[in-house]
Amino acid sequence: MEKITLIEKFASFSEHWRPKLVAAVNGQEIKLVKVQGVFPWHHHDDSEEMFLVWRGRFRVEFRDRIVDMEPGDMIVVPKGVEHRTAADKEAEVIIFERAEVVNTGNVRSDVYTAPTGVRI
Repeated sequence: MEKITLIEKFASFSEHWRPKLVAAVNGQEIKLVKVQGVFPWHHHDDSEEMFLVWRGRFRVEFRDRIVDMEPGDMIVVPKGVEHRTAADKEAEVIIFERAEVVNTGNVRSDVYTAPTGVRI
């Protein structure tokens, strides 16, 4: 039961597309991630994802539309919906998802699939 200071946590890492676990709540994990560029298309068969923009501009792309977001905006991607995320310049995003979720969903990538459970 200690305070989590998001500014400090985001400052503690620099790599992109590697979510870092900061807390767990009722089977859900709260992760911080820095993003830049375009993530691969993927979906999660059994889990929803919630993205909350902390800093920068971030977008979630679906096959039929693009959702542009800025700090304070959030979106929930329903399970099974194909999507990819992107940011033209570095952005910081908070992710809420089930503990066992792999960031690349149904796709495996040497570049983008991150190890799970990396706590900062």
